[in-house]
Amino acid sequence: MPDKIMPDKILASRYSGRRRNNMVATVLAFAATAIGLGWLVLILGALLWKGFSGLSVAVFTEMTPPPGSAGGLLNPIFGSLILTTLAVLIGTPIGILAGTYMAEYGRYDRLSTVVRFINDILLSAPSIVVGLFIYEVMVAPLGHFSGYAGGVALAVIVIPVVVRTTEDMLTLVPNSLREAATSIGLPRSLSITRICYRAARAGMVTGVLLAVARISGETAPLLFTSLNNQFWSTNLNAPISSLPVVIFQFALSPYKDWQALAWTGALIITLAVLALSITARALIPSGRQS
Repeated sequence: MPDKIMPDKILASRYSGRRRNNMVATVLAFAATAIGLGWLVLILGALLWKGFSGLSVAVFTEMTPPPGSAGGLLNPIFGSLILTTLAVLIGTPIGILAGTYMAEYGRYDRLSTVVRFINDILLSAPSIVVGLFIYEVMVAPLGHFSGYAGGVALAVIVIPVVVRTTEDMLTLVPNSLREAATSIGLPRSLSITRICYRAARAGMVTGVLLAVARISGETAPLLFTSLNNQFWSTNLNAPISSLPVVIFQFALSPYKDWQALAWTGALIITLAVLALSITARALIPSGRQS
């Protein structure tokens, strides 16, 4: 009897110890989650409190004002749209082509391993480093800031995001679809564009949307490339206004009206990124259903 009771006691003590450790780990996990969400709620609360107070029609219809005057954020919003569109037009084809090569043609090649490694470095590289690089490549040789330089700087940030999502989505496409396309004599290029791209379309579009959300609030690369412009300008060969740079400058100013516009601009960017994130998440189920 003592030999049977002793193992039961040992098992009970071990079980109670594991339950204790599990409870401690659960409490710590919930505490860490609460701390992280708490800071997020505080930031979003302050943004909504101070941003909504300055939100009006004038923000979207009037130019940035001088200190002490009423105005809006029309020119930086328009400039940000131009720079973002230019970055997507440049970065998306490059990213899709590179991701397609790594997923379809050179999945096990050494070149793909090198490209994948460099792509991971670009994903985690500080945006200010990208801005300095484009400054040395484009701004310094040309002798002036420009919207083209800003668009290229943002495109460099777009490319690694699109490369990663394109490769991952194409890798998830079943090989049976490729084999079926090959069995009916379809060339490899058409098999990729008509079969694989359609199967991975939702994920690839999601990657582009995530890249747009990534560059929406970038300030550092634009300070070294497109700089800023207080006036309405559509000339991409000259400095052009952008919302992140205007927010940065207005937030550092001592003028209350400029600071209010900075809060409103930050709210606009946050809502835009939130809308893109919701759209990206909504595309994933539709892609699975198709």
